Amino acid sequence: MEFNDQFLKACRQEQTSHVPVWYMRQAGRSQPEYREIKKKYSLEEITHRPETCAYVTKLPVDQYNNDAAILYKDIMTPLPAIGVDVKIEKGIGPVISNPFSSLKDVQRLGQLEPEKDVDFVLETIKLLRTQLNVPLISFSGAPFTLASYMIEGGPSKNYNKTKAMMYSQPETWNLLMDKLGDTVIRYVKAQINAGAQAIQIFDSWVGALNQQDYRTYVKPIMKKIFTELRGEGVPLIMFGVGARHLSLDWHDLPLDVVGLDWRYPINEARADGITKTVQGNLDPSVLLAPWKVIEEKTKEILDQGMKQPGYIFNLGHGVFPEVDPATLKRLTAFVHEYSTEKLLQINR
Repeated sequence: MEFNDQFLKACRQEQTSHVPVWYMRQAGRSQPEYREIKKKYSLEEITHRPETCAYVTKLPVDQYNNDAAILYKDIMTPLPAIGVDVKIEKGIGPVISNPFSSLKDVQRLGQLEPEKDVDFVLETIKLLRTQLNVPLISFSGAPFTLASYMIEGGPSKNYNKTKAMMYSQPETWNLLMDKLGDTVIRYVKAQINAGAQAIQIFDSWVGALNQQDYRTYVKPIMKKIFTELRGEGVPLIMFGVGARHLSLDWHDLPLDVVGLDWRYPINEARADGITKTVQGNLDPSVLLAPWKVIEEKTKEILDQGMKQPGYIFNLGHGVFPEVDPATLKRLTAFVHEYSTEKLLQINR
């Protein structure tokens, strides 16, 4: 089949025939085929079986006709190899049995050797490149979000322990950022070398910081990461939740696409000075509403996004398990049809 490069074109702000679509957490989650696999294997076991992992990754592309695939794995995947005892607990998420609290904890972290430590990820990427006719996105967690799990011991509502280390142990915090930054760079470069065609960095929980703290404690390592990855020649995407106040700082980094959550209208983002490609941002909860509501809200977002080149349709966060796969298929078809017609008018 002919390769569909609409997503890559949008990342580069080139003209597209339709608005490209993919969904965060599109792999698995609400698909019955995936649930059958989960009866046999845990998330970790799936990611360690390249053929199974490739199947799960490709499934939503085949079912929904999306314009990009995103590799099925977890942001915690590289951490065990550097000395973090993490388990994915059902109904909770990542749980760290040995939370980090001191300089000694950070000093004992090792260095990731991707070809040895996460060879199963790289094998899955290579396999998918032989199977897909759309671009393959891979990803990494960002240092702040990874650190928040490592320090809190699991998910948190307020990140008090993380901020306490940041404020009271600057030497420990800076070393942790450096070590995690090095891990992210090594991990992402290996994924690109294996065949990943775009990279999204998830700093899911960094919105918990104010702008000044972000600039002081986090932005320097993000600048280093994106500067190092810039030469790899693939689009780089940034995404976080509740981080509208940090979007211009992301825009300032050497990346290609700024992901917006559902709280930040595209019109306002562009009025605020975001000129790079934007990605987003239908509220995932809308997918549980009647189709008339979904269509109305999707049109509104598309009309804003298509006002200038460089727009990718996505959700403002991930797909819920309760979402009907038929809804995602219908939504993808609607975005394709509606945007094709509108872009023909715009480009005449």
